[in-house]
Amino acid sequence: MKKRALVIHLLLILSFSLLAQQRNYKPVNQPDADGRIIRGRDGTHHWQPYMKNANLSNYHHAPQEAIEQFQDMKYGIRIHWGIYSIVHGRESWIINSDHADKSAFQGFYHDLYKGWYPKDYDSDKWTDMMVKNGFKFFVFTTKHHDGFSMYDTKIPIKNKFKFFGEDAGSIEPANMYYSIMETPFNRDITEELINSARAKGLKIGLYFSHPDWFDTDFRFDEWNPHRDTTFTPENNPQAWERFTQRHQGQIRELLTNYGKVDMLSFDMWFPKFAWGHMQETARMARELQPHCMLRWRGIGNYGDYHTPENYVPGDESQGTMAWQVIHTLSTRKIFSYEPDARYIRGGDWVVSKLIDIISKGGNLMVGVGPNLEGNWHPKVLETLDYAGQWLEVNGEAIYETRPCKITREGQIFYTRNKDNTITYAIIDGWPGESLFVEHLIPKRRSDIFLLGYDIPLSWEKKGNGIDIKLPTELQIEENRPCKQAFAFKIMGSQL
Repeated sequence: MKKRALVIHLLLILSFSLLAQQRNYKPVNQPDADGRIIRGRDGTHHWQPYMKNANLSNYHHAPQEAIEQFQDMKYGIRIHWGIYSIVHGRESWIINSDHADKSAFQGFYHDLYKGWYPKDYDSDKWTDMMVKNGFKFFVFTTKHHDGFSMYDTKIPIKNKFKFFGEDAGSIEPANMYYSIMETPFNRDITEELINSARAKGLKIGLYFSHPDWFDTDFRFDEWNPHRDTTFTPENNPQAWERFTQRHQGQIRELLTNYGKVDMLSFDMWFPKFAWGHMQETARMARELQPHCMLRWRGIGNYGDYHTPENYVPGDESQGTMAWQVIHTLSTRKIFSYEPDARYIRGGDWVVSKLIDIISKGGNLMVGVGPNLEGNWHPKVLETLDYAGQWLEVNGEAIYETRPCKITREGQIFYTRNKDNTITYAIIDGWPGESLFVEHLIPKRRSDIFLLGYDIPLSWEKKGNGIDIKLPTELQIEENRPCKQAFAFKIMGSQL
């Protein structure tokens, strides 16, 4: 018995060791054709071990100019909108939720598009809202995992699943696009939004899911509700050929039909046998739009940026890629429409997150979506308006800035201009009668300003920093230029 127990114990140790190795997702350095290493972050399953089998020596990432523009944007919105908005679902993940008859629910879900008419959708109202509230870019879901295209795709689906009857789960022929153009609405929402945004100077980002749970030729990703674990290109050559053509074809459409795209936000990944195809896809996307920033999901270090979700990073494990946080306004982590105002975060939360993220060198992208008609929740508009008003006063300390050597001390966050001649000290809360700022000496006889207040502030050198005096009139809350957080503009850099 003791010998048997020892064997079991050793097997458990070996199992945990193998599991730990599988979870040690640590990207390797893969220099590109320009000698640059743009490496994603450690510890995320979006880097799969097989991705180290890549040679980027003849591949060019997005140029430095595109990376600079990406890092200048700072604040944007991720718009999740699709069929799932009809049922207030957690994006199309709702397809995988528990139901007494899962197949019947999936059939019900996939038929919803036949009656969808988002009567209040108005691209100009959406982009007006973005500009008014200080957004510099958006990312729109052109296709989520459910496979429904929110744009005018011309590449048909040849096979789909049966969802009802005795043979539910089997494959049947199809000849459809499963897109917004087959709804009663019959308008290319993506095109309208891009055209409106471009006219107003907004940067354009398009989200695209690699998995597709409607087209059965994509039935091999690990989240697919009808996953075929026996699928391989060798066993299913015709389906594999259709998959490669449609997957790349839809990406080609997005990168050729709508003019310049600033960001292409890929999502998820495929099994190891698809890695060669994914590398070809990344190279195709780069050839079509050399300046487009590619999210690294599914393509490894061929990507240009990554997106931590619902947390703020800030350490070396984040790799060398540019980054932007996607954070839901819903406390329930719903990226699409949150119907209950109790779970929608306030504008003060947005401002605090924005200050923290920008001081560390990232962008903030709030994740939210409209309802099935195309309207934004009133509480969402209230939240975004609050943040927009704050940015109207303090945007100089946010947009087009870069992180300082010391990003934060207590409640003071630092940013700087790109020339490193101006430092901004942002305090989340009113400092009182004075503010002591360490590790910073202004240029001699230079003025220090509180953004939104035109009168120079008096200051004096003190120890290894400066003490900034706040005038009596600003001790009255109504006289202050904004609420919650205050940015001080200082001519000079950190020591």
